[in-house]
Amino acid sequence: MPVNDTCLKGRVILRYTVLQVLGLFVFVTALLFVRNWLIAFPLWLFWLLIVLWVAKDVALYPFVWKSYDTGSCRETGPPVGMSGVARERLDPSGYIEVGGELWRAEVPEGTGAVEKGRKVRVTGRTGLTLSVEPGDHE
Repeated sequence: MPVNDTCLKGRVILRYTVLQVLGLFVFVTALLFVRNWLIAFPLWLFWLLIVLWVAKDVALYPFVWKSYDTGSCRETGPPVGMSGVARERLDPSGYIEVGGELWRAEVPEGTGAVEKGRKVRVTGRTGLTLSVEPGDHE
């Protein structure tokens, strides 16, 4: 399915960043607890560990970004104008194949039936039902 790349990249990066900032907050809190109550280590080591934590998040992003992609930017169906093929007679409804997917489709009143195997063009969509009109013969 087509993807809006700008939307996808922006949302994935935002989702990844928010979750990494939360993880960083927990890590810094744990470091402060250890440094103040258990082991007094130098301040430079504290900052080095934070920099390494952030570098780890940046280095892992190319490998894990797909896990943060919910697909919310993808189109949810074929756009108006795509062609398909009637997989059964549409009188006034039936099933068509569009872009390798099977869809329920209807022809408008007064158009007449569309025979199995005939090419159709998508003119609209209501829920999971496509509105189609007869196209050219294949």
